[in-house]
Amino acid sequence: MMKEERYFYVPDALSVHELPPEEATHALRVLRLKQGDEMMLQDGEGSFYRAVVSQSDSKHCRYDILETLPQQRSWRGHLHLAIAPTKMMERMEWLVEKATEIGFDELSLLDCRFSERRMVKTPRLEKIVVSAMKQSRKAWKPVVNEMQHFDSFVAQHKDGARFIAHCYEEVERTDLFRQLQELNSQHPSSVTVMIGPEGDFSVDEVRSAVQQGFVSVHLGSSRLRTETAGLAAVMMMQLAQ
Repeated sequence: MMKEERYFYVPDALSVHELPPEEATHALRVLRLKQGDEMMLQDGEGSFYRAVVSQSDSKHCRYDILETLPQQRSWRGHLHLAIAPTKMMERMEWLVEKATEIGFDELSLLDCRFSERRMVKTPRLEKIVVSAMKQSRKAWKPVVNEMQHFDSFVAQHKDGARFIAHCYEEVERTDLFRQLQELNSQHPSSVTVMIGPEGDFSVDEVRSAVQQGFVSVHLGSSRLRTETAGLAAVMMMQLAQ
């Protein structure tokens, strides 16, 4: 029986020639790799590498690269999800894992008026992203940004189309998926979608974002939890390609 390929995340894989400490521990103590064993490396920037263990000891796993395998993205443009974290971080961690498996490029965390959580340990989310990237065989690692205030986020210049999803009927909204389909029928584009906290954005926040150039949208007729809405937005960005 053919052995399953083992994938490891190694930033700058072409130049370092050694697994990072955490990856080395997994390779040596869990998988028990030894000199001569083959493995696959991911640099998180679009390439896989077929490599072989050249030297190992209790803490270090060095390798030689046998082949560079540039990958093609399965989606177009730059997919950016900006979301207010939930009070229960397990739900946000689930979202980050699943969104990475589906495929997107960037995650921003928002501190909004009705936010239930105003601090997030991004290193924990980074670990989840790396694990999901390896499991789903993704060549690109999503960027995880530190939390920032809503006002500063909407004021920043961002290329491409920008959307804010909310539930207020008094603010005119269009369907996000239709907007994305029309956008992608023209040319590949960068897309940013904002998702609010469980209590939604405030209506003033929505209006402020619209004034800054964001398009007011909804995700359909159902009222969704924050993490469900975030995953739905990532799926729509993918499916509208």
